[in-house]
Parts: sequence; C-alpha cells; structure tokens
Amino acid sequence: MNVNLDGEILDAVIKRACGYNARETVEEYTLVDGSLELTKKRVTVKDVPPDMTAVKLIIDGGGADDLTDDELEKQKLRLLCELAERERATENQGGKA
Repeated sequence: MNVNLDGEILDAVIKRACGYNARETVEEYTLVDGSLELTKKRVTVKDVPPDMTAVKLIIDGGGADDLTDDELEKQKLRLLCELAERERATENQGGKA
C-alpha cells in the first residue's frame, strides 16, 4: 500500500509515530447567585506512546518499496535510536515527557 501523505495529515501521522503528551482540562462550574463560577479545574497530562502502525504508514507512504536493504536498515536504526532517546528523556524527567 503506497499512500500519499502531505500537509497536516503527514504532521499528524508523524506526531503519532513519535508519541506525544496530550493535555486534558476538565472544568466544573456551579451556579452561584445566578451566574456560573468555576469550582473545580483538573488538568491531566496523558502520555501517548509511539505508534508502530503510524511509523509503517510513513515508511510505506515515503516510498519504502524503492529503498535498498541497506537504506531500510539505516532507517530502522535511526528510528530505534530516536525511540531510545525519547525513552531516556522520559526516564530523566521522572516518567514525565
């Protein structure tokens, strides 16, 4: 399967392939004297790990069929190194990326 990825779609797939942190804010309001007032606010940061399906989509969409075995091996090593660096960074920040 060869997919043409460009623009915002490619950016989203790259983000998913590399993993990211998603910030979620939940706010609770209460009616006080006829107006709404913020009573609770909770901010949660969720770690979304790298997605190998997105990596495969990028590689397939990038013309991986045209790559030699040596080029594919270099791509594999580069991606593994990038994942290892991200894991080390996460560990150094106490589990928070």
